[in-house]
Amino acid sequence: MSDISIISAILVIIVAFFAGLDGILDQFQLHQPLVSCTLIGLVTGHLEAGIILGGSLQMIALGWANIGAAVAPDIALAASAAAIIMVKGGDFTQRGISVATGVAIPLAVAGLALTMIVRTLSVAVVHTADAAAKNGNIKAVERAHYAALLMQGLRIALPAALLLALPTSSVQSMLGAIPDWLADGMTIGGGMVVAVGYALVINMMATREVWPFFALGFVFAALSELTLIGLGVIGVAIALIYLNLSKQGGSSGNGGSSSASNDPIGDILEDY
Repeated sequence: MSDISIISAILVIIVAFFAGLDGILDQFQLHQPLVSCTLIGLVTGHLEAGIILGGSLQMIALGWANIGAAVAPDIALAASAAAIIMVKGGDFTQRGISVATGVAIPLAVAGLALTMIVRTLSVAVVHTADAAAKNGNIKAVERAHYAALLMQGLRIALPAALLLALPTSSVQSMLGAIPDWLADGMTIGGGMVVAVGYALVINMMATREVWPFFALGFVFAALSELTLIGLGVIGVAIALIYLNLSKQGGSSGNGGSSSASNDPIGDILEDY
């Protein structure tokens, strides 16, 4: 059941290609693990496992960010390659997902090396675009931009195609050779990194206006009868109620302006 058909393989490569594009464009968020892993799981017929893997990697990716000239690990390659390895491995249990999550970390570092190579090659493309701009050749400038984007897409699509070309038996034997202690270590290490992602989320939302919703989230999560759709509906409803009450409270006193929220950056953005 882990064999990938030709049509599914083509769709996986297309997903990986667009993930590589959006890893640079950062516009449609297709490179995010929750999106790319879900799409790969969808086109290969393993949607549930793809969503679980994408959610695990997404929490890890919350701790990755570009800081100045330091580029974060490549989450696009990590997500796409980990999803392919999971599908070809044929193990969609918690162990298989944990192993794929652990494999994603070194793959992200390898993707960072590929990014450096592609960015170096893009320098020549930029010089070509500069020369075309001096001559007023707008079409050549557009072609240079498309060429640079094409290289970024191939940066993820080509490794994905190589992984798909590997025999399924070889991938399964390699994954089966991983001892239990190493697989358990990957699970524990992945959970520790995910905790960093949760800590970042809590740090970003640590304002007195948002803490009550954070507490409500734990309460709703304890109710096993609620589905994800139900939780989403409750979240949207509470957000709409909060926005409406905030507008009414802000317009009722102080000449139509709301009071300070002890969040200086939020107050500046609100005034702006």
